[in-house]
Amino acid sequence: MSSRVEKVLVENKRINRGSLIAYYPIGYPSLDESVKAVLAIAKSGADVIELGIPYSDPVMDGLVIQEATQEALNNGFKLSQLFGALKEITSKTSTPILVMSYWNPVLQYGVERFATELKNAGGAGLITPDLIPDEASEWIAVSEKLDLDRVFLATPSSSENRIKSTVNNSRGFVYAVSTMGITGAREEVDALAKRVVAGVRSVDPKTFTAVGIGISTPEQVRDVNSYADGAIVGSAIVKTYKTHGIRGLKKLVKKLAKAVH
Repeated sequence: MSSRVEKVLVENKRINRGSLIAYYPIGYPSLDESVKAVLAIAKSGADVIELGIPYSDPVMDGLVIQEATQEALNNGFKLSQLFGALKEITSKTSTPILVMSYWNPVLQYGVERFATELKNAGGAGLITPDLIPDEASEWIAVSEKLDLDRVFLATPSSSENRIKSTVNNSRGFVYAVSTMGITGAREEVDALAKRVVAGVRSVDPKTFTAVGIGISTPEQVRDVNSYADGAIVGSAIVKTYKTHGIRGLKKLVKKLAKAVH
């Protein structure tokens, strides 16, 4: 059993280049348009893609992503539509697709049912921003059985024990949160991110880390890859699509990818 996401990160490391992980919400602005946007992101050089699930109570998301996911919900997005869209995406690109979801929608859908449909649709695994490993026994067991990645978060306020538990239970990479705030582009990615990455590596130097929240420019993507294994860009991508459409989206992702490739 091997992680497709880890394979990409290992290969990039081998050829001495960084990794770009791009976030995009499924269903925004419509299901068909989001599928096209995700395929454009893959084609423009993203190494891994996070497919966000719109949710009515997005506690960790900044305004740009909140507005996009709310628009998707207003336009009728339903969780059951995720799997057909994901299947269409994975049939057209080999870029690993991780789904990012708050835990409640997965719980409501049924953990095993969700995981099985995710696997059947070609998804690589799941990022769960509001689920801690101590409360994830069902998901850990199911993902183990189905060979799916599970990405947990480490934050600047995580205790040593929490980081240890996160490292031991994550598969794919550990999502290192760069600030204590919500998502959104920031002028400067906090030095706290380096501390989180160092904490993860002190538990296991082989564990991959990707830094997210506040990364928006090619310079920041390059900087983050100098001390972590990947940079996660979300709000800047969604904002660019909103203002400049698919053309602007491709242009931005190519610039971000060029910074690490």
